[in-house]
Amino acid sequence: MNKTALIAAAAFMAVSAAAASTPTVKTIAHRGYWKTEGSAQNSIRALVKADSVGCYASEFDVWLSADSVPVVNHDATFGGVCMQKAPAAECTSVTLPNGEKLPTLAAYLDSAAALPGLRLVLELKEHADRAHERLAVELCVAMIRERGLQQRTDYITFSRAAMLDFIALAPAGSRVYYLNGDMTPQELKDAGAAGLDYSLRTMQRHPEWFGQAKALGLEVNVWTVNDSADMQWCIEQGADYITTNEPELLQSIAGK
Repeated sequence: MNKTALIAAAAFMAVSAAAASTPTVKTIAHRGYWKTEGSAQNSIRALVKADSVGCYASEFDVWLSADSVPVVNHDATFGGVCMQKAPAAECTSVTLPNGEKLPTLAAYLDSAAALPGLRLVLELKEHADRAHERLAVELCVAMIRERGLQQRTDYITFSRAAMLDFIALAPAGSRVYYLNGDMTPQELKDAGAAGLDYSLRTMQRHPEWFGQAKALGLEVNVWTVNDSADMQWCIEQGADYITTNEPELLQSIAGK
């Protein structure tokens, strides 16, 4: 091999090594993969669809009903039913846009247990009653444990109190992230969180938090990123995860 060929081969190997060492951002389907035929936000179908396209994880939202049953839905009031004030039977009587009934957390987790390649990101909504919220944390952690999903489930919340509850009550090694955007990486580290899970707008205001988080051993997720240019920006900043309503677009940009 001549000198020119050797130089070219060395350059190729260097580029390949750099590409191999570059972390690939992981795709989290926001409320499942719902922007596809037959699906709906926070439906069991959306959970299955997120798995079918190879998402790293599927995010979903949890409320505690008036009779202390966790149910899966994003809005505080949906289909005319207030999740925190209505009994579970009334919550689960609501029909989702794809024809499914609004699921209980138990039904949702039972379906998730059959999808071993998909990680779960459980968002507990901020509840009006603090004691009710604390009970919701306890029930979520217990239900995850009962189904053997501890190693596959992350917890996220806008409530600082619920974040601390999850850190205290979830099994050792559980990953808890904070959503509200009003704590610095150092404050999250001191609280025992695994990282920050902040909006795109927050991270654009504080791009220095990417580096600060990494220096502290924290992970960074950015939500809800649906534009290709914004996805690319997050990747360039070093995001570990991106939560999106467009999981296949993100995968085409970042690779699965």
